[in-house]
Amino acid sequence: MARGGRRRYDEVDGLLLLNKPAGMTSNRALQAVRRLLNARKAGHTGSLDPSATGMLPLCFGEATKVSAFLLDADKTYRVTARLGTATSTGDADGGETVATAPVPELSFDEWDRILQGFRGESLQVPPMYSALKKDGKRLYELARKGEVVEREARPIRIDDISLLEAAGTRLVFRVTCSKGTYVRVLVEDIAKAAGTVGHTARLHRESVGPFRATEMVDLAAVEALAAKDREALRAALLTPDVALQGMAAVEIGTEDGAKFCGGQCVTGVPAENAGTVRVYAADKVFLGVGELSEEGALAPRRVFKASEKTL
Repeated sequence: MARGGRRRYDEVDGLLLLNKPAGMTSNRALQAVRRLLNARKAGHTGSLDPSATGMLPLCFGEATKVSAFLLDADKTYRVTARLGTATSTGDADGGETVATAPVPELSFDEWDRILQGFRGESLQVPPMYSALKKDGKRLYELARKGEVVEREARPIRIDDISLLEAAGTRLVFRVTCSKGTYVRVLVEDIAKAAGTVGHTARLHRESVGPFRATEMVDLAAVEALAAKDREALRAALLTPDVALQGMAAVEIGTEDGAKFCGGQCVTGVPAENAGTVRVYAADKVFLGVGELSEEGALAPRRVFKASEKTL
């Protein structure tokens, strides 16, 4: 504890893929792990609703610099929909029932055909119960007052959608989608396509960008490891560049590495992987993210404090 009663935090760098439990906001989950690590700087990438569970990438220290890249990443969800009942929030988390309708008796294959109709690019109107802003106010704040305002449709992309279960009013499917996709709206649209109404009963995020479900850690396990050995917990954090595996990697020499880290453009870099790239020093130390032109000019985009990581 620092002088004056203020807590003194440590410089902690790395990523932790938390399996967020239900009933906890994303920020509350972040702060819980931050205290366990005693990390000074922390952030999360892509909020999950309190009732939702699953992957919540938590970034600490230097790893907060990859947040923007993960926010843009595709995500995979396991979705349980309840058909025949629509709620004001689009999910089961405190929403009032606003409509009911009979559920058609469709076969598994018929439901699957409906789902496949949502693959590809489309426009989606965001829900009123969302954190988007209208004239400086959050939409959910307006919705709680009973207000409904016009929302502009936004482009989304469904890369894959597969039906897992269809029984009565219960529909379970897995979907891989682009950033900005509201699964609650997708469920409502699927129900509408089948001639009924519906809402999201359960939502579990299985992946974000390059990260998969097997890499997630439960909060209870994080708490247990922190109580036993905080340093071991810190050592288990992923390095920031693990979040950037979709980018090509380039290696530059010691002198160019110093220039890059100083914010200067480096020239003469092989340009077969022109575009946004991971940048490493000759000793495999991760330096940051750069923009490589077709002429071989490498401009710093995000510079990271040196951390060892193999290419």
